[in-house]
Amino acid sequence: MDVKDLGKTSLGMEANVAALLSYLLGFITGIIFYVLEKENKFVRFHAMQSILVFGSLFVLAIVVGIMPFMGWALVNIIWILDIILWVILMVKAYRGEYFKLPIAGDIAEENS
Repeated sequence: MDVKDLGKTSLGMEANVAALLSYLLGFITGIIFYVLEKENKFVRFHAMQSILVFGSLFVLAIVVGIMPFMGWALVNIIWILDIILWVILMVKAYRGEYFKLPIAGDIAEENS
């Protein structure tokens, strides 16, 4: 899909920019864009996927961080995964792609 075909959002910005921004601060900006954007399904999809993916990773890091001994090592692995996903998802959103991650992408698609 061409980026120009995504149109504008109800927020007055290009859809690919709004979708990218929904990943910028993880689930926080995901929530903001999901609540504020009422019309554009592309932006709502990426905002919901951001909420699900980065919210889950945040909770997982907290739970794993409590574990004695290996918790700190596992948290570092989670944060590396977090950064890799963050970059990939922002690039895909900016290019105008519906990049669906397993499970979270399906849920986001149903709720966008």
